[in-house]
Amino acid sequence: MNFDVVIIGAGIAGLTCGLTLQEKGVRCAIINNGQAALDFSSGSMDLLSRLPNGSTVDSFAQSYAALAQQSPNHPYVILGKDVVLDKIQQFETLAKSLNLSLVGSSDKNHKRVTALGGLRGTWLSPNSVPTVSLEGKFPHDNIVLLGIEGYHDFQPQLLADNLKQNPQFAHCEITTNFLHIPELDHLRQNSREFRSVNIAQVLEYKLSFNNLVDEIKQAVGNAKAAFLPACFGLDDQSFFESLKQATGIELYELPTLPPSLLGIRQHRQLRHRFEKLGGVMFNGDRALRSEFEGNKVARIFTQLHLENAVTAKYFVLASGGFFSNGLVSEFEEIYEPLFRSDIVKTERFNATDRFSWISKRFADPQPYQSAGVVINAECQVQKNGNNVENLFAIGAVIGGYNGIELGCGSGVAVTTALKVADNIIAKESRN
Repeated sequence: MNFDVVIIGAGIAGLTCGLTLQEKGVRCAIINNGQAALDFSSGSMDLLSRLPNGSTVDSFAQSYAALAQQSPNHPYVILGKDVVLDKIQQFETLAKSLNLSLVGSSDKNHKRVTALGGLRGTWLSPNSVPTVSLEGKFPHDNIVLLGIEGYHDFQPQLLADNLKQNPQFAHCEITTNFLHIPELDHLRQNSREFRSVNIAQVLEYKLSFNNLVDEIKQAVGNAKAAFLPACFGLDDQSFFESLKQATGIELYELPTLPPSLLGIRQHRQLRHRFEKLGGVMFNGDRALRSEFEGNKVARIFTQLHLENAVTAKYFVLASGGFFSNGLVSEFEEIYEPLFRSDIVKTERFNATDRFSWISKRFADPQPYQSAGVVINAECQVQKNGNNVENLFAIGAVIGGYNGIELGCGSGVAVTTALKVADNIIAKESRN
């Protein structure tokens, strides 16, 4: 099987790169090992929320110089400020064309409400999620937090207690209530199946819509706004928007404990566009080993294609970090298993020195979280000190930064994905 490009990984980075290439007529295949980190995400996308010294970031452009000084190995610094700004604007345009229903701008971060009632700075959020500007107040002063009886992944009282601590909500009267929704009674009998995805499936296909509307209106009472767990609408926001319109109430949804419906929706929309453009998905498959010819990757072999090699002009490593086995930790080393790419080494972290992987204080950012492969400004992967000509890396598999600590995982994913897509398109046009 031969393609122009083979992408290993079907998360936000792999799918963004793949559909961008397919739009330009570059034939792509994506090896999809299963659920991606996107399925467990909040649906909001971070660009840069904090600097390594702990300072809060309001504007990426204004904070870039400080980032470059404090974290010279960060992918943003390797790519360069102008490239990153260009790519994030390109993704904002792409998100609109995909109808991802995101709000926000790279000019300035905003704050989104978390499932526990905190406020977290971010770049883009689903327009169904409650957000406030960095200095602003929430626009409604009477809010009801609606849980679902028996559903433990969303706790309205805990959310209310924490939400009241934020100045942006100090003017609000916040109360709690619960929806019963009789159609969910059979799920309540088995707590393992009482999750957001299961609830969404029942509500969308086996529900009396008008009864749900009436129950929400009765539970909200005279309040102007209501926050609900994200359990309404499996494929997109259309079901939730229908509820909002039918009730006449300003409804907002909050991410629940994983799996997250907000992230799942985005994953499905990205994948649908990729396949609609003619992209090929190797679902339930896993890349196991690779073979090189000179300074190029020649072919890879997968779990379902042990005998028949998958070949391509270019290979893109989008396999993620430890969560998705894009990086592997054994007792003596951390390594990237498919191509055995070089791993970033810093003053604080060495992939072959186990004692450098963790900080003594549990709550500190852990050095191992910045592990990943070495890239250059073109996102080419380094192996044995040399850049591999036709191998690129995008997203969480790249090293040199801690996406959790800095709040930049999504931004790194889409900027590197679009940069690699541009590189390949340019190479193909010259050929």
